[in-house]
This record gives sequence, C-alpha cells and structure tokens, in this order.
Amino acid sequence: MELTDLDLVEAASAISSGEISPVELAQAYLKRIELIDPGLNCFLTVTTETALSAARQAEQEIRRGAYRGLLHGIPIALKDLYETRGIRTTAGSKFFADYLPEADAFVVEKLQQAGTVLLGKLNMHEIALGVTNENPHYGACRNPWDTRRISGGSSGGSAAALVARLCLGSLGSDTGGSIRIPSSLCGVVGLKPTYGRVSLRGVIPLSWNLDHPGPMARWVREAAILLQAIAGYDPQDPASVDVPVPDYLVSLEQGIKGWRVAFASDPFFEEADHEILACVQVASRVFEDLGAYIEGIELPQALQAAGANGLMVTSDAAAFHQERMNNLPEEFGKDVFKRLQSGAACSSGEYVLARRLQVVLRRRYEELFEHYDILLTPTTPIAAPETGADAVERARLLTRFTAPFNLTGLPAISLPCGFTAQGLPIGMQLVARPWDEARLLQAAYAYEQATGWQQRKPSI
Repeated sequence: MELTDLDLVEAASAISSGEISPVELAQAYLKRIELIDPGLNCFLTVTTETALSAARQAEQEIRRGAYRGLLHGIPIALKDLYETRGIRTTAGSKFFADYLPEADAFVVEKLQQAGTVLLGKLNMHEIALGVTNENPHYGACRNPWDTRRISGGSSGGSAAALVARLCLGSLGSDTGGSIRIPSSLCGVVGLKPTYGRVSLRGVIPLSWNLDHPGPMARWVREAAILLQAIAGYDPQDPASVDVPVPDYLVSLEQGIKGWRVAFASDPFFEEADHEILACVQVASRVFEDLGAYIEGIELPQALQAAGANGLMVTSDAAAFHQERMNNLPEEFGKDVFKRLQSGAACSSGEYVLARRLQVVLRRRYEELFEHYDILLTPTTPIAAPETGADAVERARLLTRFTAPFNLTGLPAISLPCGFTAQGLPIGMQLVARPWDEARLLQAAYAYEQATGWQQRKPSI
C-alpha cells in the first residue's frame, strides 16, 4: 500500500507507533502532488520546505515522547483564504496575489498546536464568490472523477485534493454551500459548523454575516478529529460564541436507533435530477434499517431562505470589496464582478428585509428541531457538470439546497450516498439543531459505516 492510501486514523496510528515517520509521510504526499496535481490544479502554493521542517519537528517530538494526538505529523492543506504567516494567501484573487500575512489565522494556529504538517494552499473560486472553481487568474481546479467537470466551489481545491489523495485533511469555508457543494461533487465529507462555533479571525471574508469555516476530509471520523482541533471560542472574533465544545469522538459510534429523521420531501427539494433523488431516497431507507423513524416534511420557506442568503452574500461581498471594485474593476473575473455589481445595487430596504427573514427563520428552524433529531436532504440538485457553463447560473442552481442553512446558521454536513450512471459522486446533506455537531457526526458516521461509499476512488 502507498502511504497516501492510508486514511488519517491509520496514518496517525502508524506515526504514533513508529511504524512510519512524519517525514516519510510528508515526502510521499509531496511526491504525489508533484506527479498528480499538474492535471488537477488543486494547489496554488506548495510549501515543500515548510512541510518538511514541520515533519522533522513532529518526528523529533514523537521520538522523545511528546506525542500531541491524532493530528501530530498529519499532512494537511488549506483553502487559500486562511491567512498563513509568511506564506502567500491569495483568496483566489489577483488583488491578493502577493499577500504575505504577518500572522496565522486563529484556526491555523490551532492546527499548528495539534502538530499538523502544512503541504500548501489550495485553489478556490475567486474571492470565494462562486461554486465552479473555474478561476480566471490561477486556472480551473478539475474534478478527479472526470477532469472535464467542475470540482465545485468555492472550496474546490480542498475537495479535489482530498479525493485525489494529495492531503489527509483540509479546511474550507462555506457561505452558501462552499464546503458542502464541492464535497458532494467530489465525493468527500464536508462539515459546516454552527455559525460562531469556529473562529473567522484571519479568514479573508466573503460575508461577515454568513461565512462558516469548517473541516473537509475523506471520512466522517476524520472530519470530527479536525473539528475537535479548530472549534472553540475566540474572544478576538466578534462572531465567535462562547459555547462549550464536546468531545466529538465520544458519541460517534453510538448509532441512531430511535431517532426521528425529517426527510425533506416538499416540491422545493424535489427539483433535482432523478438519480440524485433516488440515491437520497435509498439513503433514507438505510437510516430506517439503522433504527431511525423517517418522516417526510416541508421546510419553512426554503426558497425564500436561499434567495435571502444569496442577496446578503453578494451585498456583503460588495461592501468588503468596494474600493477594489471602484478602482480596478477589470482585475475581477467576469462572473465575480457581475455578482458584486448585483450586490452593490441591493437597496437598504431589500437588505433589511433579508436580515429580518434570517432572524425569523432561525427561530422557525430551531422549533423544527424540537421534534426531529436530524434533517435529511440532497446536497446538490445535480452531480458535477462539465466546465464552461455560466458560473452565475451554476451558483443559483448548486446552492439551492445548501444556502438555507447558511442563512439560519445551522450545522450541516455533506457525505457521499451513491454514484450516477456516469460514475460521478452524489452527496446527501444532514442538518441538526444549533451547536449539535456531535449529533450530526454521529448520524453521518452510522450511515457511512453501513454503506462505505468513500471506499471508491477515482482512477488517477
């Protein structure tokens, strides 16, 4: 077996026992990146020397008995909007092409404290405002299952790198679905925590009101391990909330017997390809086999929630990028500038109404979870489409089922639940009440263990 075929837990076990060294593992990943990534374009920056230095430090610490835990010596890569001290952080934009941050993002510090090895920074849709990852400045990130297709976005580099076995874990960001959409289209696990669970400090913003940092991984347990490392209160982040962080691994294997699962079966969630709907329907029966009770429901104002989220995303982004829009509009990609212009044209009245709907729907969705343990929906209405289509229209379509849960700030996870006849991954989305990522992970793990879709790998 190649070292890059080990999953995170297997690699951690081999490192802690001395069977392999962090240096060997880092070298294996750097070699695979060199061989495979030119055909995928997942990485914008490969930090070879930084990675080997961190791997050597981890090796020395472990040899002298200072093992820090499951992430010690584990190679990861970050979406390129997480600020990394002295390492280029572009946000997929020409404006930040030479930006060398003076400090690490809060969660990057936490990953360093856990002993991770940073392989590099990953491709993304420009300024995170899009879902195709067809970046006009740094090139498109291609889907490892079919390089003629999009990887999804905006965290497309993270999802593609994971399924291509170019890193063992990653962080993405999610403002309308940007963790869950590429996870669905590439066949990996992506978790958007509750708004305020993970610090935004040092994450180049798209929307201060809707951005959610979160983990992306090949397996549910790995996502839980990463979330454990990055979750927690940051008093220097005004969006951070001081809520206790549980041990996400304690309840992971306890199953879902007796749980009540709400299955989104209203017309809004039925506007999807038949293969998607069929796979998610089969997934609901797996939950029944695991002892859960399934009940079809209609979600409160899901269409309006998606629309309000889109309005707020573009308006907030236009506010953050206002000076750049005014001074150098030609430096933006066409699709991104079009959406920024739409956001800038939004009236204060429209924005106020969207914020009011956000408050109302947060309460209504919290009430829904007084009756159900989790909600089950498709992640996206379609599997990965071919490149070259209108990116603005793709954003409207692919965020349809994910955006409502950015507006409401609820924790949501995407994980594989099947494949199309063309061999493309299909993702399902699970949603839980605020701050209950543990329940979300528990349900996702139970399903994953009963099915094991992640065992399939693209032929690259």
